[in-house]
Amino acid sequence: MKLVTYDEGQVGEVVDGQVLELDVPDMRRYFELGGQVQRTGRSTPLEDVTLRAPIVPKKFFHTAGNFREHHEESTRVGWSHPVLPWIVFFQNVDAIIGPEEPIVYPEAMTSELDYELELAVIIGKAGKFFSPEEAEEYIAGYIVFNDITARDIQREEMKSGVFCLSKSIDTFVPIGPWIVTPDEVGDPHELSMELRVNSEVRQRSHMSRMSVTVPEIISHYSAMGYSPGDIVSTGTVAGVAGFSEDAGSLYLKPGDVVEAEIERVGVLRNPVISWGEGHPEAAARETAAASEAAAPAS
Repeated sequence: MKLVTYDEGQVGEVVDGQVLELDVPDMRRYFELGGQVQRTGRSTPLEDVTLRAPIVPKKFFHTAGNFREHHEESTRVGWSHPVLPWIVFFQNVDAIIGPEEPIVYPEAMTSELDYELELAVIIGKAGKFFSPEEAEEYIAGYIVFNDITARDIQREEMKSGVFCLSKSIDTFVPIGPWIVTPDEVGDPHELSMELRVNSEVRQRSHMSRMSVTVPEIISHYSAMGYSPGDIVSTGTVAGVAGFSEDAGSLYLKPGDVVEAEIERVGVLRNPVISWGEGHPEAAARETAAASEAAAPAS
């Protein structure tokens, strides 16, 4: 099953190219009710709806370092702390955007905007302190997550061994395009992954290359307690711009289009726009203020 949030925030199920509206106020409530909701009887062709971020969770567990290949490529930049398994922080849920929504480039803050393709897990029910063997019963679905990162900010954060701001700025958390239930995905470790920028492949890998497993990740962080609809990311693969030999040529810039794809889950597509395009009123005020400051005194 594919579950979507669309148009003005309606929740629906995609069946044979149609979005069947569900009688529930939002996706988080859908999981709180254990998926036991009725259809309203209204349907719309999928091509006629605007997909939104599938869910805004109560908690977004952002994990990292779970692919050995990503750790190995990170050694090129000489950070003081390695990117190893069991890195976690809480992501900024206010920075979440959905498919086709723009990633806004904050030029005043960064000049090294990067991408990171990840599979993320939707937690289906509340739980704490459970084993990897029990984790499967808590997995309600999967989404594509593009972990947008300001590498220059992260470089400074890494001096203390922690990072968060570099990955949590407004619009830096694209997720979608929908939630795919486990029955359609099967074993998540059998999924191929690819990220493209302007149709050029930048990341290509496979979930089988993880150094830990998805159930181990879900179990490990269960000590913090899960709520229905929470998201747990599983880390990125090799091929990010910031760890390449020619990073400067690969960083994202306004006008780029990023497509993050995971087999059997979907393609998450987002354009990159300038800060001025994303905040036209504020940009106009700044331009007016600059013009006034530059005007000769009368």
